[in-house]
Amino acid sequence: MKAAELRAMDDNRLNRQIEDLQAEWRNLRFQQAVGQLTATARIRQIRKDIARIRTIQTEREIEAELAAATGGA
Repeated sequence: MKAAELRAMDDNRLNRQIEDLQAEWRNLRFQQAVGQLTATARIRQIRKDIARIRTIQTEREIEAELAAATGGA
C-alpha cells in the first residue's frame, strides 16, 4: 500500500487497517511455523505496511501537538 493512499484515510480506518494486517501477519507466521507458507514475501510487505501506517499516525500526532502549541494556527 502506498503512503499517499494511507494519508487519505482517516484515523479510524488506519487503526482498522493495522488490525487487519496484524491478523494476516499472525496467520502467515503460523503457516511459516508449520511449513505451509508459500507467499514468503507477503510477511515483509505486511511489516512495511504496518510501519508506514504507524509513521503516518506519528506524523499526525506531531502536527496536532504543534497546532495545539501554536494556538491552532
